[in-house]
Amino acid sequence: MDPIFSQLQAVVDRYDELNQMLADPEVMSDSKNYMALSKEAGGIRETVETFKRYQQVVNDLLEAEELLGDAEMGELAKEDLATLKPEKAELEEKLKVLMLPTDPNDDKNIIMEIRGAAGGDESSLFAADLLGMYRRYAENQGWSLQIVDETTTEVGGYKEVVVMIVGNNVYSKLKFESGAHRVQRVPSTETQGRIHTSTATVGVMPEFEEVDAEGLIDPKDVREDVYRSSGAGGQHVNKTSSAIRLTHEPTGITVAMQDERSQQQNRARAWKILNARVYDHFAQENEAEYAEQRKTAVGSGARSERIRTYNYPQNRVTDHRIGLTLNKLDRIIAGDLDEIIDALVLAEQTAKLAELNQQ
Repeated sequence: MDPIFSQLQAVVDRYDELNQMLADPEVMSDSKNYMALSKEAGGIRETVETFKRYQQVVNDLLEAEELLGDAEMGELAKEDLATLKPEKAELEEKLKVLMLPTDPNDDKNIIMEIRGAAGGDESSLFAADLLGMYRRYAENQGWSLQIVDETTTEVGGYKEVVVMIVGNNVYSKLKFESGAHRVQRVPSTETQGRIHTSTATVGVMPEFEEVDAEGLIDPKDVREDVYRSSGAGGQHVNKTSSAIRLTHEPTGITVAMQDERSQQQNRARAWKILNARVYDHFAQENEAEYAEQRKTAVGSGARSERIRTYNYPQNRVTDHRIGLTLNKLDRIIAGDLDEIIDALVLAEQTAKLAELNQQ
C-alpha cells in the first residue's frame, strides 16, 4: 500500500477542495462549472470513502494489537483482529483497483455500428438480433438508444445500422463489444435443418461533444459534399439538397447522412459520426502497436477479431477473450449482459494490476 498512500491522500485532499468549491456561491451560480466539479467529486467519492474506512481499520488494528496482553480485553481484541485483518486485505485490493488508470472515455455516450458480415441474409438477421440485444440491455440500464442511420435488407435484417446510446458511463460497459460476433444456428431460410455459421461486426466508439472534439479533426482536412436525398420522401426529397457527405481526406473515412429533413441536422449528425470514426481509426492503430508488445486480457477491440460465439442449438454463449462460457443464450440475447460485461471488466482490471505489479 505504501507506493499509493501518497496518491490516495492527494485524492482525499482534492475531494475536500472540490466540496469547498461546490459550497461557494460564485461557483454555484455557474451551472456548467458546477456540474463539471460535481462530476469530478462524484468520480472519486468511492475512493475517498474506501480510503477513510481503510485508515479507520488500520487504527483499530493497532489498538487491538496493543490490547492482546490485557487480561480483561485480550479475548475481545483477538475477535476484533480476526475480522479486521481480512477487511484490511479486502480494502487494500479494492483501493488498488480504484487507483488504476481509467479510460478517459468511460463516462461518454457511444456511437455503435453493427454490420452483417459473412453469411449473406443470415448475417443481416443476426445483426438485427444483436441490435435488439443491445436495445434491451440499454433499457435495463436506464439508457436511451436511437437509430442514427440504417441500411436494411429484404429479409428484415440490417446490412448496417448505426445507433447512439446515451446514459451514464455507457462506454465503460459497452467498449468491450467491439469485434466480430459469430452465430451458429439453423437459419429461417434453411429447408433441411442444417446449422449455418454467420458473423456480424460491432464497432463501439465514444461520442465526442464539440468541445471534446476540438483538435481531433482539422476542418481543413474534411471535404463536404451536398446532394439531394434519395429514396422515399416525396417532394421534399426531390427538391432539397439536404444530404451531406463528409470525407476525412488523411484517412479516407467517409460519412454520408440523409435521414434528417434539414441540411443542418444531417451535417451535425455526420460530424458526430466522423469524429467517432476518426478517433476509432487512430485508437485501433495505437492499440495494434501496443498489442505487439503485450496482449491484454480482453483483446485489441479490432472489428476483425472474433470475440464471441452464440450457439443457438446448445443455448450457449462463449466469450473467447476470457474463456467464459454461459449456457443462457436466450437470456443474453434478451439483454441480460451483466454477467459477461462484469467478467470482462474484471479481466481488464486483473490485467492492469498484473502490469502494475511488474513495474
